[in-house]
Formats: sequence, structure tokens, C-alpha cells
Amino acid sequence: MNWLWVVVVGLVLGLIARAIIPGEQRIPMSLTTIFGILGSVLGNAVAGWLRVADTRGIDWTRHVLQVIGAVAVVLVGDMFWNAIRGDRRRRRA
Repeated sequence: MNWLWVVVVGLVLGLIARAIIPGEQRIPMSLTTIFGILGSVLGNAVAGWLRVADTRGIDWTRHVLQVIGAVAVVLVGDMFWNAIRGDRRRRRA
């Protein structure tokens, strides 16, 4: 059951990151989910480093750090994806 939540949270964070980043991201949904998971792990690591991972109530700081991590990973991942796959739309035009 924990893996299901990891995938769901990764998908949600990846979609939020794609909505925040301006422009169009050309990565598939599977990579969006993976990048969201990686961003969540990155945000949790930073929250632990800042010692704000365990607080009473809702961990708003940790959640914001997870979103920031997801935005960073999706942004870098999209750049790598376009570099590997090539920007086919620009080649055709």
C-alpha cells in the first residue's frame, strides 16, 4: 500500500510541477510521475537537513520543499529529455 501512495504523490507533485513551470513540457506521464517521486525524495531530504521534517500538525514547510524539489527535477528532466530525444517540432518547422 505504501508504494501506491508513493506513485500517487509522485504523480500529483509531477503534475503540480508541470503546471508551475511556464511553457510546454514534452515528457511522458510516466516520467512526470518518476520525476515527482524524485522531487518528493529531494524535498524530504532538504526538510530533514533543515530539521523541519517532523512538526506537529501539517508539515507545510516539508510539502513546499517537495513541490520545489519536483519543479527542479521536472525542469532538469525535461531539458535532458529534449536533449536526448531532440526537439522534433523545431526540426520539422
